[in-house]
Amino acid sequence: MSKGKALHLAFGVFGNATGLFLFLSPAITFKRIVKKRSTEQFSGIPYLMTLLNCLLSCWYGLPFVSPNNLLVSTINGTGAAIESVYVLIFLIFAPKKEKGKILGLLSLVLAVFAIVVFVSLFALHGNARKLFCGIAATVFSIIMYGSPLTIIRLVIKTKSVEFMPFFLSLFVFLCGTSWFVFGLLGKDPFVAIPNGFGSGLGAVQLILYAIYRDNKGQNKKATADESLEMGKTNSKPHQEKPSNSLHSQDEQV
Repeated sequence: MSKGKALHLAFGVFGNATGLFLFLSPAITFKRIVKKRSTEQFSGIPYLMTLLNCLLSCWYGLPFVSPNNLLVSTINGTGAAIESVYVLIFLIFAPKKEKGKILGLLSLVLAVFAIVVFVSLFALHGNARKLFCGIAATVFSIIMYGSPLTIIRLVIKTKSVEFMPFFLSLFVFLCGTSWFVFGLLGKDPFVAIPNGFGSGLGAVQLILYAIYRDNKGQNKKATADESLEMGKTNSKPHQEKPSNSLHSQDEQV
């Protein structure tokens, strides 16, 4: 095996490892959903989009679609299985209205995947098949990686990383970078481009974490302080009972 092929394989294996951690990162959220038997305010849409991305990327990595990309199929096939479990849990515990919405979107996801499979198998061959499947996989990979943009905006607005877990950001960066290099070494733009985008977004998240890490939780404190000040301002002058004064001092401490 040449040095280039060995590096290609190494980055593919590393990409599988980091990708697995990335797909497993929402497990804590779903443990909470199962425990509370409610999806609360969580949205099932990101998991459906990730499921579609995994299905399309797994299909793209198969040897008869694109050669030398079997490692792309292994991690995305695993990811599709994991995301299917997340979607199933969401369907079990979601409210009736939300359940209908998720079922409709799941049907759409499966329909899009079925169309891509059908067209690529029966209407396209060779390079045209690879091009068609590659474009489809690239579009939805970018959408999946772009989902943290709302969190990035929130971090910049609040100057707090409270809602941006460090390890999730780290694995987005590591996963994107490893598959970006894998795509470069394999001269495959359909692997390199979306994962280069993901690597860049992961780097932005890590930079923001480095800038605002000391501000974590300060917003809650500021809000509490503001509430306390409002309580002092709105308190009536004749409420001077000793018990109330002691309680107020305890709150201030």
